Amino acid sequence: MKLFSTIAVQGVVEPLISAFEQAHGCRLDVTWATAPLLLKRLQAGETADALILNRAVTDTLLAAGGIVAGSDVVIASSATAIAVKAGTTKPDISTPEALERTLLEARSISYTDPAAGGASGIYFARLLERMGIAQEINAKTKFPPPSGYSAMFLASGEADLAVQQVPELLHVPGIEIVGPLPGDLHMVTVFVAGVPTDSAQPALARALIESLRTPEAKALFRAKGLEAS
Repeated sequence: MKLFSTIAVQGVVEPLISAFEQAHGCRLDVTWATAPLLLKRLQAGETADALILNRAVTDTLLAAGGIVAGSDVVIASSATAIAVKAGTTKPDISTPEALERTLLEARSISYTDPAAGGASGIYFARLLERMGIAQEINAKTKFPPPSGYSAMFLASGEADLAVQQVPELLHVPGIEIVGPLPGDLHMVTVFVAGVPTDSAQPALARALIESLRTPEAKALFRAKGLEAS
């Protein structure tokens, strides 16, 4: 069975794959990417049997008839946060004003390239514009590759701060979460599983979605920095 999934839930779904394959006598072929990149691939003619995307992309597909109506299920949500290399001093991001000072004082930062379509990257780029510091921050920004993790640059010293959704940050060892974006800057992404209308294995896709709603799966979601639904 072919699964298209956002990288934001990779840390949860990967550990569950083996048990699902054994229970259902199948093999999962998973494509990990940002939800907008997966949407582009689907719109270009690629197919999948099951999808795990963000709410915005899911709604786009529902409106276009690309997902079976009523098959979409919210499985989790995640906040966008800031991380630093483990063992380093955690900067002050307690207020929007403190966050702005921290961003301006950082030697370098990393966040998802908005052009790659990641929800946190698009939001953070707009936030920098809203704060009036986009030019200064982007001049010292290092973007990860498409579907990559911004925190990968913390360990190497190429970035002092990494901005991404909590589970994506936690996917990288050797980092520490400072906290979510403060106050009215806070941003949460909702993740939805669904069955494409052209799925070759809709029953198996529905079984996969149900496997992501068990108490064990929900506990794993929480352990990986997501709020389970």
